[in-house]
Amino acid sequence: MNKQNLLLFPILCASILLAACSGVKQTDTTSKAISKTNATQTKENQPNLIFYLADDQDVYDYGCYGNEKVNTAAVDRLAAEGMLFTNAFTAQAICAPSRSQLFTGNYPVKNGCFANHTATRPNIESVTSRMKKLGYEVVLAGKSHVKPASVYQWDREWKPVPKKGVPRDYIPLDSIESYFQSTKKPFCMFITSKYPHGKYFDVENPKAEAIKFFPFNEDKKNDKAFVKKKAGYYRSIEEDNTQIEGVLKLVDEYLDDNTLFIYSADHGVSGKFTVKDIGLKVPFVARWPKVIKPGSTSNQLIHYTDVLPTFIKIAGGELAGDMDGTSFLPILEGKDVSVNKYVYGVRTNQNILNSEVFPSRMIRNARYKYIRNFNSIEVLDKNLTGKPNVDYFIKRGATKFKNEPLEVLYDLKNDPFEQKNLANNPELQAVKETLKKDLFSWMKAQGDFLNENIGNMPLITAKGKRGFKLDQDTPRRKIPDSIKNTLKDTDYIFIKHW
Repeated sequence: MNKQNLLLFPILCASILLAACSGVKQTDTTSKAISKTNATQTKENQPNLIFYLADDQDVYDYGCYGNEKVNTAAVDRLAAEGMLFTNAFTAQAICAPSRSQLFTGNYPVKNGCFANHTATRPNIESVTSRMKKLGYEVVLAGKSHVKPASVYQWDREWKPVPKKGVPRDYIPLDSIESYFQSTKKPFCMFITSKYPHGKYFDVENPKAEAIKFFPFNEDKKNDKAFVKKKAGYYRSIEEDNTQIEGVLKLVDEYLDDNTLFIYSADHGVSGKFTVKDIGLKVPFVARWPKVIKPGSTSNQLIHYTDVLPTFIKIAGGELAGDMDGTSFLPILEGKDVSVNKYVYGVRTNQNILNSEVFPSRMIRNARYKYIRNFNSIEVLDKNLTGKPNVDYFIKRGATKFKNEPLEVLYDLKNDPFEQKNLANNPELQAVKETLKKDLFSWMKAQGDFLNENIGNMPLITAKGKRGFKLDQDTPRRKIPDSIKNTLKDTDYIFIKHW
């Protein structure tokens, strides 16, 4: 899909004719050009699909989303040339669970990866097999963080590459360029950056005036450590935009206008491990010159589980009934249609370095959000098991988040930063009860281990080296000696390597 094909064609014909007449072999350059021309012909109707995924970046930290103090020139360019989504979501503000949704079209509990560093169920069909069936090569360029290999069988996979003078490895630009030059099939490529995820750049003498503050962090304006960290985070965002510019340059040089390029970030860093919008709401920008009107905006609810169904429909396939997501292709084509009545969220604060027992679920429509915090201190007594070692961790989790009630209701139209809980507002009880009922119905359909019954508070860990057991120290969490190594395997719901 090279823009230069029309210019190359007369030269190629002449070269072939000359070679045939003279008996001289075609040069390597001519052979590559012919190969590329043929590749273009075979891919004429199926667009290439590129999904660029940043790591740990708030939706509020982009110029195109209203933050004039951060340099996101590459993403802003994509928004000007394509469509910006204002209501795009992931279901979990953690790395592996967020990515597993993109790659499977299923929510975390259903696909099996609902805690960090854990695996997708082996019977789940992922993007690799689904898109291969439609004639695509499926490529991962950069950070992975998903497993097992039996589910994610990439045609090609290139790991991030080291670069001096920066805090994180870079995306494999050389491999991407080589692939763009030589590919002979339509492809679906995920370019997965390790930026702006910490460790951040070290910015000397940063000023609070250079940072944009919001209701959820405005109390940090005089916190020098926070300002310094935020300045380093902004600098890491800028570095990622340098990488995006590099990719866009290659796309514009080697691929034609029938290329869909999507940019997103896996979740917000300010709301990591929560089900608030600062964690679950993601940037989402799509450019597709042949289809998307430049400078357009969509306010419709879309979700990471919708990405794979959308790719399948774009490729000409039919959607299977085992995926949670829905195609938003009509929106890309300019139709302002509803795709989802609700999007959902999952919170698991276990199997991380700072593990605590505090699971939550969320349901959200265009205006209202309902959150259920299952280990709220309000219901702690009913969650206790009578086993002192198990109850220690249930109490610890409830106490750690003692300010988070059992039920939360937000009016996102009037309170977009989720500052006022309206769960006890008498005028909104009907809204709350409807959302609650629909949330529990969804949880049941997902096969969730939680339900509306209070008194079921599971302990979670994973087997293997990335399984962080609650009764053992980690670099971020210390356990009293009296309680160390007292939990048995039967006290946990093990998230296995399936």
